[in-house]
Amino acid sequence: MDVKNSGRGIPFMTFYLFLLLLSAISVLSHASSIAFQIKGNVYPLGYYSVNLAIGNPPKAYELDIDTGSDLTWVQCDAPCKGCTLPRDRQYKPHGNLVKCVDPLCAAIQSAPNPPCVNPNEQCDYEVEYADQGSSLGVLVRDIIPLKLTNGTLTHSMLAFGCGYDQTHVGHNPPPSAAGVLGLGNGRASILSQLNSKGLIRNVVGHCLSGTGGGFLFFGDQLIPQSGVVWTPILQSSSSLLKHYKTGPADMFFNGKATSVKGLELTFDSGSSYTYFNSLAHKALVDLITNDIKGKPLSRATEDPSLPICWKGPKPFKSLHDVTSNFKPLVLSFTKSKNSLFQVPPEAYLIVTKHGNVCLGILDGTEIGLGNTNIIGDISLQDKLVIYDNEKQRIGWASANCDRSSLM
Repeated sequence: MDVKNSGRGIPFMTFYLFLLLLSAISVLSHASSIAFQIKGNVYPLGYYSVNLAIGNPPKAYELDIDTGSDLTWVQCDAPCKGCTLPRDRQYKPHGNLVKCVDPLCAAIQSAPNPPCVNPNEQCDYEVEYADQGSSLGVLVRDIIPLKLTNGTLTHSMLAFGCGYDQTHVGHNPPPSAAGVLGLGNGRASILSQLNSKGLIRNVVGHCLSGTGGGFLFFGDQLIPQSGVVWTPILQSSSSLLKHYKTGPADMFFNGKATSVKGLELTFDSGSSYTYFNSLAHKALVDLITNDIKGKPLSRATEDPSLPICWKGPKPFKSLHDVTSNFKPLVLSFTKSKNSLFQVPPEAYLIVTKHGNVCLGILDGTEIGLGNTNIIGDISLQDKLVIYDNEKQRIGWASANCDRSSLM
């Protein structure tokens, strides 16, 4: 075919090559990931965190990783009420407030946040957590430098919360972290913002080591080609609730079916422990109690670490001393073929500083979670867990989470 150039447009071959180049750029723009080293543990610290650099020049902030919420926020010198960091380590806003007219503001302006009256007002936020803690503040936008696994260094302007009023409820001391890294799939999350800029796929994964530490990644380049068990994310009827919920699942104890069936489960890295509703929790406690009869274990009601603890003839030094007395659990996801989530004793027990062993699956109804069931850090340990928002699925595979070769 003879294609003539009119002199006013792009020659066909040049245009064709241009399209190919755009296509390649589009593919490459999503063909990388971002990896972070994790520190922390389930006990005694109670959370896992990463360091995130913010600003120019960049300043590092330690943030609690939380797949149970969307918004990332840091303690903010505005001034700050309820902050645990000294002022010189708090974030200082510098005329970079996000206005109400910004589309991201609408993503966080849900109850209990009042809607904006004036589009030029600052965008306020309030986040409330399952443990009754909260953060109140204003949305800001600043440079967050991130190194992609392909070697590229990006300096993206991303929105996050400048938290100037924090509350922490509970008998444990407040975490020493500077804030929360929200990894949910709502529009306001750092993950979604990076995806909208074409830098990564909308995928996040973590590997929490049972001995402490681990790694976190954004994007899909670090997903294993095989060995991952997948189950679909349940779609919420509310556009405001964007949790990583899946199910239904039936519980097996020591390989045998139980009365606990049809559980819907939310995967939440911001929760130290796993929570079942009252009926499921009571059934589990009864199974364990009956199973350990005749073993050298008795209830340690004097240990305040967790609600249900046992002591042995002498103090336990580690989980290795006691796990042989307990049986494994399995959650079988009934809508997915062969989707089994293994929960060995190491993934539902802790050994406390008092030398007792305690059950790390708690009664969620008692603390106001209603019928919500949460898979927390204790049961996510030593697994690569992947939240794939592109394909609306959650996956997991046994893994060595101590490796740091990704960083």
